[in-house]
Amino acid sequence: MSAETDLIKLYSQRILALAADIPLTKRLERPDATVKRRSPLCGSTVTVDVALADGRIAGFGQEVKACALGQASAAVLGAQVLGRTRAEVERARDELKAMLKDGGPVPAAPFDGFEVLLPARDYKNRHASILLALEATAEAMARAEAAQTA
Repeated sequence: MSAETDLIKLYSQRILALAADIPLTKRLERPDATVKRRSPLCGSTVTVDVALADGRIAGFGQEVKACALGQASAAVLGAQVLGRTRAEVERARDELKAMLKDGGPVPAAPFDGFEVLLPARDYKNRHASILLALEATAEAMARAEAAQTA
């Protein structure tokens, strides 16, 4: 298979559709925490705002400036993130990382939509961009929880 065919497979119609329709892109006016993460390799950035209630995400906003794979990842996250605990977000992050880097299974429901990114396993230079939204969300939740207990 040629490199060009591999790239066409990687940027499937489903990935492009997700990238074009990212949920929850309106930033929060009064977040409990905000985190901006950047991939030094490709320059992709994701900024996440979270508001928590009873240890769950009650409000979420994201600004995504990333490749189509990073955007698709943010779309999958945005579709499932409301109502989630930090443990659920961290589990999804860890499972997605294992799927990409170690050939692990697709993340468990409700984050099983990340299966669309299975073709990206072979593109290690894209992994950081794909993980940005989940990493930023987990960090923002940790900061919000720490601020609430301080």
